[in-house]
This record gives sequence, C-alpha cells and structure tokens, in this order.
Amino acid sequence: MSTENTSTRDQILSMLKVKGSLSVSDMAVDLGITEMAVRRHLNTLERDNLIKSTLVRQAMGRPTNVYSLSQEADELFPRNYSHLTLDFLRDLQDIDGNGKVEMLFRRRENRLEEAYRNHVQGSLEERVAKLAELQNEKGYMVEWEKADEEGHYRIREFNCPISQVAREFNQACSCELSLFRRVLKADVEQTTCMAKGGEKCVFEIREANKA
Repeated sequence: MSTENTSTRDQILSMLKVKGSLSVSDMAVDLGITEMAVRRHLNTLERDNLIKSTLVRQAMGRPTNVYSLSQEADELFPRNYSHLTLDFLRDLQDIDGNGKVEMLFRRRENRLEEAYRNHVQGSLEERVAKLAELQNEKGYMVEWEKADEEGHYRIREFNCPISQVAREFNQACSCELSLFRRVLKADVEQTTCMAKGGEKCVFEIREANKA
C-alpha cells in the first residue's frame, strides 16, 4: 500500500472518529478528493471490518449510505488502560495490602485456566502448540519449538500486553507461570522474563514425570 493510500485511509478513520457518521459526499468534500476515490478506500475499510454502513432515508431523493467506525476500529486509537490498571492496583494495595492484589491475579489466572482448559488437549506437543496459539490471540507474539527428542519444549513470548503492570506487580508473571503449569499439566520453568529486563519471556516445558 502506498503512503498516499495509507494517509487517506487514516484521515477517513480519524474523520469518522471525530465527526461520527458521514456520507461519501461529506468525506469527499472534506478530503478534497473524488467520491470514487473515497468509495475505493471505504471498500477496503469495510473488507477489514473497520467501518460499517447504514442506509438512511432522506426527505427528498433516494436513501443514502452513511459510514461509521466499527467496534474493531476503536482499537486503532490510543488507549491508556495500563495506567488506569496500575492506579487501581496501587489503591487496592494501599487500602487492603498485598493479599487483595494477590487474590485479584489468582482470580484472573483461574478464569484463564477455565477458558483454556477444554482447548489445550492431546499430547504435550499438541498442548504446547494450542497454548501458543491461544496466547498469540491475546497479542503475546509467541513461538514454540521442540527443544530435543526427550519431550522438552520451549515457548518464547516476544511481546507482553501487560508489561507495564507486570514490571510493578510481579504477581502477573508468577500467575502466568502457574497458568502454564496447570493447563499444560507439565513441568514448566521460566528462564527469561521481560518484566525483569529480558528481551523476551522464555518457558522450558517437560512432561510432569521428567523433571
């Protein structure tokens, strides 16, 4: 995709974010381009599920389509969830101490374990592959490999979506390790951690009876 196309696409998304629902003609006037050019970008945005169209009846003339952002498009704009989460966790720690913070992370671990349990099945290799897939869906950028022929596997996570929280509250890391052990039903050790200065998180995995 050319820089020009990318720029116009971003302008359309920003315009819909600020102004709400707009027609093709409204966007063409604001952008200073033809309606045909606007429609070309809208087709791409619709294909990517970033916008939605609604048919609106007018007092005179034929009904016209107006376009607005989809729920998926909302994720393209800046978010500051980590700071809000950190504020809440710090307040909870001040009010009720570390015990309540620990309890929150354990509850999150239990929810994830319940959600993962029925998906992570089969041999250890199949379980490792499925866990990597589930973590990838949550944005962890995961790779996994069979490290040797003795039933030893390795998972690498190159991104941590909750890294700012994990750096201050190490319970996030200990609960992830516990989650991996529970869903894989295996011996799992973490050898590298991004929250502690590592370039990635690395987990060494072996069958439970091969410590």
